[in-house]
Amino acid sequence: MPRKKLLLIAALLVLIAAFFVFDLGRFLSLDYVKQRQADFAALYAGNPALVIGSYFAIYVAVTALSLPGAAIMTLAGGAIFGVVTGTIVVSFASSIGATLAFLAARYVLRDTVQKKFGARLADVDKGIERDGAFYLFTLRLVPLVPFFVINLLMGLTRMKARTFYWVSQLGMLAGTVVYVNAGTQLARIASPGDILSPGLIGSFVLLGVFPLIARKAVAVVQGRKVYAKWAHMKPKTFDRNMVVIGAGAAGLVTSYIAAAVKAKVTLVESHKMGGDCLNYGCVPSKALIKTAKLAHQIRHSSTYGIAHAEMTCRFADVMERVAQVVKQVEPHDSVERYRGLGVDVVQGKATILNPWTVEIDEGDEGEGRRRTLTTKSIVVATGAMPFVPPLPGLADVGYLTSDTLWALREFPARLVVLGGGPIGCELAQAFARLGCAVTQVEMLPRLMTKEDEEVSAFAKEALERDGVKVLTGHKALRCEKDGERKLIVVEAGGAEQRIEFDQLLCAVGRAARLKGYGLEELGIPAGKTIETNEYLETIYPNILACGDVAGPFQFTHTASHQAWYAAVNGLFGMLKKFKADYRVIPWATFIDPEVARVGLNEQEAKQQGVAYEVTRYGIDDLDRAIADSSAHGFVKVLTVPGKDTILGVTIVGAHAGDLISEYVLAMKQGLGLNKILGTIHIYPTLAEANKYAAGEWKRNHQPKRLLEWVARFHAWQRG
Repeated sequence: MPRKKLLLIAALLVLIAAFFVFDLGRFLSLDYVKQRQADFAALYAGNPALVIGSYFAIYVAVTALSLPGAAIMTLAGGAIFGVVTGTIVVSFASSIGATLAFLAARYVLRDTVQKKFGARLADVDKGIERDGAFYLFTLRLVPLVPFFVINLLMGLTRMKARTFYWVSQLGMLAGTVVYVNAGTQLARIASPGDILSPGLIGSFVLLGVFPLIARKAVAVVQGRKVYAKWAHMKPKTFDRNMVVIGAGAAGLVTSYIAAAVKAKVTLVESHKMGGDCLNYGCVPSKALIKTAKLAHQIRHSSTYGIAHAEMTCRFADVMERVAQVVKQVEPHDSVERYRGLGVDVVQGKATILNPWTVEIDEGDEGEGRRRTLTTKSIVVATGAMPFVPPLPGLADVGYLTSDTLWALREFPARLVVLGGGPIGCELAQAFARLGCAVTQVEMLPRLMTKEDEEVSAFAKEALERDGVKVLTGHKALRCEKDGERKLIVVEAGGAEQRIEFDQLLCAVGRAARLKGYGLEELGIPAGKTIETNEYLETIYPNILACGDVAGPFQFTHTASHQAWYAAVNGLFGMLKKFKADYRVIPWATFIDPEVARVGLNEQEAKQQGVAYEVTRYGIDDLDRAIADSSAHGFVKVLTVPGKDTILGVTIVGAHAGDLISEYVLAMKQGLGLNKILGTIHIYPTLAEANKYAAGEWKRNHQPKRLLEWVARFHAWQRG
């Protein structure tokens, strides 16, 4: 601990101790003030500046040190100075003293509290940044909450000192006036409790909730202002309770929930039911990865004791299998199924005409039948599409994306993959295992930059082991054609390199689908995604967005998660709204070995200033992994220092995407590593890795002093 902080703590403790040791509180009693009222009045008449200055300094000290007696001093201020002067002096003295207490708490305690409760405090700080002034004002107006507690607790947040000061001064003003005025009638007061009648307390409570009521009123006024342009178009009755645009994961779940609660809902899809995940993403890619893994295992059959194994890989057959897998899953997301669930499914292009009207073009290329539906609420769930970089010559050489890849039937002997994120890594490894010569180009220094450096290194090693040529730190400059040859030019360290290819796959990310739905015409703000509040509402509370088009995550499971909030807030928001909860979001990258994570990793914890401990268990020591010849990877758990509270988990290894679920449940339900350690796991399974990681944490936190005594006890038992 810094020396200055130690000195400050020591000084504060000495001053507080002196107050009680020398019984200085007797000078801040009501009886003492009443007895000496005439003397104080005479002193004030003789030297008003000295008395005001001394009173001011003492008041600031009492408040700053959180000592009892501020209420008595306020009464004394009224008795000595009168209402006007007393109110001014007390208002500034109390506000300055409160701010000093606020700053002392911040300087002395903030770092310690941050280390222990960093993640939870981050959520509090976000709330304080958004609504802190309102809440502080309310607390200051209601005299039921001790002010010294407010001073100290607010010091632990990130509220700005100047905000704390002016809100405190304004919020305490009403109470100050009441007490100072009461002080002018000091002789009639037997105790401070005489001032606060039930009626007066009730008045303060009403004053306290007034800012919140006013804020709600402002929100209503702002809402009406947003709708003002369209007010004349609002129908008196509605065709639907909800219209959902987009039948990907977010749209499907939203419409299902709406139908389940007996709302009349229409789901509009302009292309394929199931969205990107079913048709172009999760499902086809995992089918391809499975075939590629089988090819890899056959090629390395000697690992499993089979000396020689042969295979013939027909690429067209592989891609046909992928298509068949998609076809088998299609009924889960089909028009027929959702109509059977009570959803009105319409194939067509939806455009929002105003906040309550959606036009649907049910034909091809805008030439079909158009109809309009009026609706109480609209949910935009239009998903995302592959981002194609503005690379010179790219259109001339041709390219694939994660959308168009699945129509490929001719084997690409040489494949260039642009992008080192999850999609690029999964597909690069899969195609390499199928026999392609794959070159992966990533502009950043490492693959999968959202993960810790050791995870990126593990992924790179795995891809290179399968034959992928990984070029990190290489920037794609342009594409060229040399007769029938297709090339991409990349640059690293000032030197250019030309790479010849048969197919080029763009996997540099995905962009939200924002155009053509009427969002611009309604003035709905959108950057990379549609801007929403914590309830997933746009600037129009009845128009919501969820899934990839809303962010901040682009996962099927988070789209489904958001869909619940969009459906409930869209249908019942006038009664109760729910903030979307992103505290426990897991994800996985399905390379081999898989990478899965939930919560914080080390680089994020450092960026956010969250204190943590690391516990690591190597899967190379796990019996089942050894038996499966997949003994590589690790489980890394971040916990609150000295506690088993889980901040985040990263797993690298076979079936990591499945194994992470135990930690997801633990974090969601507030269970620590001790609970995981105390849970029976089947032997031999990969899931035991989670228990052994918890065991490592326990081993690192053994009660050493107790064990020393236990050792002595056993020695005594042996005689």
